[in-house]
Amino acid sequence: MRRADRLFEIIQILRRRKLVRARDLADKLEISERTVYRDMRDLMASGVPIDGEAGVGYILRGGYDLPPIMFEEEEIEALVLGVRIVESWADPKLADAAGRVIAKVEAVVPERLRRHMADTALLAPSDHYAEPLTIDPTALREAIRKTRKVEFSYRDREAAATRRTVRPLALAFYGPVWLLASWCELRHDFRAFRLDRMAELAVLDEVFPIEPGKTITDYLAQDTR
Repeated sequence: MRRADRLFEIIQILRRRKLVRARDLADKLEISERTVYRDMRDLMASGVPIDGEAGVGYILRGGYDLPPIMFEEEEIEALVLGVRIVESWADPKLADAAGRVIAKVEAVVPERLRRHMADTALLAPSDHYAEPLTIDPTALREAIRKTRKVEFSYRDREAAATRRTVRPLALAFYGPVWLLASWCELRHDFRAFRLDRMAELAVLDEVFPIEPGKTITDYLAQDTR
């Protein structure tokens, strides 16, 4: 959990209870009590009205709530368009996640901005052509997050088939096709693979280390050499 998310969750827990011990927070958030004490000091220093101390417990004084999220109109438009593009071009799970993002933002912005979100005239129509996939992009995203190698069958533009084991580094979208940027174990070099040419994808148990010369930063740096 990111620290910002953890601090937000601490406030939500305090809002639901009269007195919360550091031990209870540590157990729920799966962190150390020492981390809880540090987070509490930082929240208090930022002006959140928390009373209490180590060894006793903490309470949130009544009447406090998180301030509403504020966006400029162009920021709202960028957010809405980005979500609509993801909903239109990404796989169903990522599209569903994008919809949940909009719902969460709508729940916390002022009414004026909520109306602007609904009326934003920036569209990403769904009646477009995209190369069909036979593999699950969700599995690839998870492999990237967990730095796990993947294996798949691949056919090049001449339809020649190979079996590849790669370190997945990033997914990139180019028009009707998605590309996987990777370090290829067969070629011992960076390679980009079209997802629509992949088949029989398997996420392996093997976790690959983050090694200099084999990272996404190194991959992107190739274009500047």
